[in-house]
Amino acid sequence: MGLCNTASRVRRITVSVTVVIAAFALSGCGSLIGKSQAKDIAEINVSSPELRDGQPLPREYSCKAGQESPPLRWSSQPLSEAKSIAIVVDSHTPSDSAVQWVLYNIPATTTELGPNAAADPPEGSGQAKVTSGKVGYEPPCDPGSYRFTVYTLNGKVKKDDSLPMILKEIADQTIARGRLTAVDIE
Repeated sequence: MGLCNTASRVRRITVSVTVVIAAFALSGCGSLIGKSQAKDIAEINVSSPELRDGQPLPREYSCKAGQESPPLRWSSQPLSEAKSIAIVVDSHTPSDSAVQWVLYNIPATTTELGPNAAADPPEGSGQAKVTSGKVGYEPPCDPGSYRFTVYTLNGKVKKDDSLPMILKEIADQTIARGRLTAVDIE
């Protein structure tokens, strides 16, 4: 019995470390996993009619209420090499770091997602299994910071069951990036 608990604990630690490394790579804070090959990363303006940068995440987008993904909007100068958009939501709480949502292969012409887009994603897009093992939006539960990052990619992400591989592909193809950060939950 103790051996099973130890093996389970080791798997959880391994997943947590992998997610943290991938999050650092995507944020540009590390080079352990796929650093973008782009020399200049353009900036994307990310906004939401429901979220404000640096403010608490509204309760309806957390595990305490509706549990749906919030609406997001983004804009940047036109990038002729843009082939798709990816959205990664990651969290950093006092006790844990995790990836809450990965939506990729969004058409490059798309500039916004309505509320609960995880339940009805844009045609042709895919969603990765997040840290919890769920596919789709995993609503945040704990106090911490929640980053909604939008990436413009110069290619499409290959469908893969491996979260680290999908995050690496996003990092390798990023040509523009923007972020909206919610701090804690209302």
